[in-house]
Amino acid sequence: MVERIVTLLALAAALLLSGCGYNTLQSTDEQIKAGWAEVINQYQRRTDLVPNLVNTVKGFAAQEQQVLLGVTNARAKVGAIQATPELINDPQAFAKFQAAQGELSSALARLLVVVERYPQLKSDANFRDLQAQLEGTENRIAVARNRYIKAVQEYNVVVRSLPSNLTAMLFGFKEKPQFTVEDEKEISKAPKVDFGAPAPQPAAK
Repeated sequence: MVERIVTLLALAAALLLSGCGYNTLQSTDEQIKAGWAEVINQYQRRTDLVPNLVNTVKGFAAQEQQVLLGVTNARAKVGAIQATPELINDPQAFAKFQAAQGELSSALARLLVVVERYPQLKSDANFRDLQAQLEGTENRIAVARNRYIKAVQEYNVVVRSLPSNLTAMLFGFKEKPQFTVEDEKEISKAPKVDFGAPAPQPAAK
């Protein structure tokens, strides 16, 4: 008799949980983790490209120290942040991560603008390969971020909606931080680079 009562209580609890959003919270949380892992993977891919890109540009445009240093410093800031799974549960840490990645994006954009002034660099096979890899990685980052954004949106709706929000509070599910764009108009503009007088070109051999 006791065993039957326990079984019935367990069944009732399972039915209550299935109807209160617990399973949805679990599944959407897992989607966020998977999406975040892919975001990190693509950002790391970009970070790994930076040293070779900087060294290649330096070989043709060593005088662009300010831009080269900017990329190197931005990469160092990115590397100083531990992009652990727990980061997506900490809005402040997430914001710092996003800011660091945004700074690296801007630094790389400035570097590519400078490259336009060096035809020999643009025609170098190694640089063209690195640029193609960078462009491909940026596209992958955009796709990964978009998937993460959608996963977070779905999860946050569940966390905030009745009756699943009560389940979320009971089991400690909280809203996840989201990628944001502080100024969409500004971020869509190409960076302005003004170095004054034109850089000296290598003497013809």
